[in-house]
Amino acid sequence: MRKSLLLLLGASAMFSAQITLTKAANDPISGNIVNYNIANGGVNNSATGANATFSNAGLTMGAASQTTYATPTSTEIATFPGSTIKMIDGSTTVYYKASSTKLEITGIVNTQATLNFNVDNGTYINYPTTYGPAQNDTAKGTFSSSSASGLFSGTMTAIADAYGTLIIGNQTYSNVLRVKFTQNFNLYSSLDVIYSNPIGTITNTAYGYYDASHRYALLNSTTGNISVPILSINQTVATSLALNETFLAVNNAVKKENLVVYPNPAQDFISFKGNTDHYSKANIYSLDGKLVKTSDVKSGNIQISDLPPASYFIQINGKNAADTKNTKFIKK
Repeated sequence: MRKSLLLLLGASAMFSAQITLTKAANDPISGNIVNYNIANGGVNNSATGANATFSNAGLTMGAASQTTYATPTSTEIATFPGSTIKMIDGSTTVYYKASSTKLEITGIVNTQATLNFNVDNGTYINYPTTYGPAQNDTAKGTFSSSSASGLFSGTMTAIADAYGTLIIGNQTYSNVLRVKFTQNFNLYSSLDVIYSNPIGTITNTAYGYYDASHRYALLNSTTGNISVPILSINQTVATSLALNETFLAVNNAVKKENLVVYPNPAQDFISFKGNTDHYSKANIYSLDGKLVKTSDVKSGNIQISDLPPASYFIQINGKNAADTKNTKFIKK
């Protein structure tokens, strides 16, 4: 399973500079669609402190992973009281309660299990969030799955533990704030109302990298574990996601071997000048990261007359991942 309950608990500088996350700039908005891709290669979260360099040049673009934010239905609000917005990511839905100062989790639903924070909502993040101070909260409610149900209780912590420069592939982002999210929950039987004898645990650590130009994290990674020994359950899941644009940005343009996209701007077709021997497929993306056309590089002209006038990214794929290049063109 690519995503699980664990993955959605945590999820998002120039020297001597740092940003602050605020409700106005970083709270999720209903109707937003965020285009991510799996970041292959494993995120390096080892850098800490001020003026750090988050080196992730080895990450490559994996499968698309779209996240949507929407308003909960009346039935969902009745089930997860206080919910004001929900995040839909594949088969997983996370419910939040947004207030003037914080974003709380009210519920998590996916094919693996359901957590209902109906006793004590867990604070996901407080605003403003800046480098240094830790944010700690408790959470409590009920859990259910196909094999067990009961109660849960534990802690949630968020801390902006580093800021500096983020490198993703060939892209460099300055003034980036890294937030570390940790969750530690004990699971109890439904009869253990004093929470005295845990039957399992859910632990999770997630990192989100934010800059001042984007509402959502440029890069995030999550590692979590769910363990219920009496049911022989012990599962660890890890995933990494990066905004689609980090892999499509234009400073990774097609320059090697004098491969050039022309004409640019173009109206009816585009083609390539130069050596195409190492390249096979061309993907055209809109600026919001949606794939709009695929063509064979060696087939000659790529017809674009059906595309609306706009700017587009074109990704040229080679025999090896290192050969993949991106550039930008304008459709008149």
